[in-house]
This record gives sequence, structure tokens and C-alpha cells, in this order.
Amino acid sequence: MLKLGSIALLAAAVSVAFAQQPATGPQQDSSVIDAQGTAHVTRVVPVPQSLSPQAKAWVGKKVSDAPTHPSIAEQRRDTDAWQTREGAKAKVLYPVNLAKATIAGVPVRIITPLDTPEANRDRIMLNVHGGGFVVDSGSLTETIPIANLTQTKVIAVLYRLAPEHPFPAAVDDTVAVYKELLKKYPASHIGLYGTSAGAILTAEVTVRLKQLGLPLPAALGVFSGLGDFSRPGDSQAIYALDGLSGYLDAPHPGTFHDLHYIGATNPRDPVLSPLFADVHGFPPTLFLSSTRDMLLSGTTMLQRHFYESGVTSPMVIFEGLPHGFWNNMDLPESREAFQIMAKFLDQHVQK
Repeated sequence: MLKLGSIALLAAAVSVAFAQQPATGPQQDSSVIDAQGTAHVTRVVPVPQSLSPQAKAWVGKKVSDAPTHPSIAEQRRDTDAWQTREGAKAKVLYPVNLAKATIAGVPVRIITPLDTPEANRDRIMLNVHGGGFVVDSGSLTETIPIANLTQTKVIAVLYRLAPEHPFPAAVDDTVAVYKELLKKYPASHIGLYGTSAGAILTAEVTVRLKQLGLPLPAALGVFSGLGDFSRPGDSQAIYALDGLSGYLDAPHPGTFHDLHYIGATNPRDPVLSPLFADVHGFPPTLFLSSTRDMLLSGTTMLQRHFYESGVTSPMVIFEGLPHGFWNNMDLPESREAFQIMAKFLDQHVQK
């Protein structure tokens, strides 16, 4: 998942616990606003009763607030192992065939339904995975369900990662794959989507395609992303990767201090930050997030930019769940989220 810096709202303590568990933190709410307008708050937040039992257990788990600083190599090792485990779960729930290939010199995964209807053989879903542009946290979990549910081949771009390859390497790799696919598939038969870093990349790539004068995909999926690297959003000061639990970086107003992706690029570059791009004429785009998502603000702000530009841009917000929760294959809410994603892509990508 994408882990970004946070803005100036200091959460002093949050208690997330089941009613039957003993209290372990503050038992009343408080809020102090300082001279700079920064809020110093304590909130007692129960687990939403609308969640499934599996989700209640997940968001109610205790996660250490101690800061951790794993190396890039350790992050990739651990994420690869997790992606393999969750990918295996996904394949049981959503049977598909898996393969690897190279397109336009870029490595890709190819995820194919066990049975592809004749009507779906002339279209493709293109995925750009999450992982903060540093690791691959989605080329299996984001693609296997979509291939199965849409009965359409999915290609996951294994783009070059930061910090070795900062912006625009991931954009360039995805554009190269897309241009190659255009030789076989009409743009109206291609869908482009991603989670977290992949959600950001989905919008970035579409801006770049428009700049190049290339036909745009038939549909986009921006699932927990952002469009502005110049100003961290409000939710990044409230939620960590696991929502209301776990370590949250100290706020750094106006900067993404620990993000390797930006490099030397101006944060307001319209490709890097599509909030500053002309998105008129973009294809229908589904935005999806959740109320404890650290990128909730970024997702909603980008959706508003699309909406105000005349783009068909429905938004779905799940209750009480953290960033990219659909990568957890054990949750009924994840299955619901994949159904929503698949239905939108299936409806808008031509056959």
C-alpha cells in the first residue's frame, strides 16, 4: 500500500476496541485547537456495527504504534511473500490462469479466466498495481478477482519501481504497454484501473495519453488514490495504513517528505498531479475508498475535479475500513468491492 506523510492534525489517542474488551486508552473525547489552527484531539471510536464479523475483528486488532523503518529490500521481501499468500487465496475464490510475459519490453502478468466468452475475447483490462511505487502489493490480489468476475483477460504492468526509478518511469512503462495493446485492441475495448499507487498511476497515465494525442481507455478505476502531490490531504493526518491503529508519521505540512516517487519533479506537474491537469473528455471513472482510508481525502478531491470537468465519475465509500481493504481476501466487504469494480468495468469496456 501507499504510505505517505501526513498534515498537521495530531491524534493524541484513539481507542478502537470491542465492547467486551477492557478499556486500554482515553475514555472521553477532547479537542484543542492551537494558534495555528492545528487540532490536538482524542477520540473514542467504536467499531462500526454495520461491518461483517470478519471486518470487525480485522479493524479491532491491536497494532503497535512503534515506528518501524524497514529497508526497501525488506519491504519488497515481505510484500512479495504477502502477495503470494493472498494471491493464492484469491485464486481459490476466483479461479483463473496465471502467466508472465513481456510487452514492449515491460514485464507483465497475464491473468486469464478459465472460460472467456467469445464476446469478451476482443477486450482487455489493464492493471497498475499498488505498493507506494516501491513494492508490488497488488499484481495478483487486484487482478485475479477482476479477471474472474468480468470473464476478461487482465494484464498487470510490472512497472519499474522507486527509488531506483522515480517518476515518470512507471508512467512511461504503462504507456508503452498501452500503446502496444492498441495495435490489437481498440481503445474502447481497454479498461485501466489500479489501487493506491496504481490508482494514482491510472490518472497519471490517462493525462499522459491525452497529451500524446492517443485514444483514451473506455473506463478507469481509481481505487483509493490521489491527484495532488503538493499538499497532503486531511485524512493522511488521521489514518495510518491500518486505519486508526498502527504508527502514523508526524505531520509535515505541504510536503511528501518520505515518498521516493516524486524525485526532482515539480509536485504540481499535471502528469504527476492530475488535480492540475485538464481532464475534460476523460472516460467514465469509478472512484472507490473507505472512511478510514488514509487516502480518502485524495480520492474525494480527485473525484471532485473529474466531476466538475464533466466526467462521469461515481464514487463508492465503504464504512469503517482502512486503505485498500479489498486486498484482504477474508472480508465479505472485499468481495462486495470487487463486484462493484467488475460491474463498472464490464459495463463500460466494449466487447
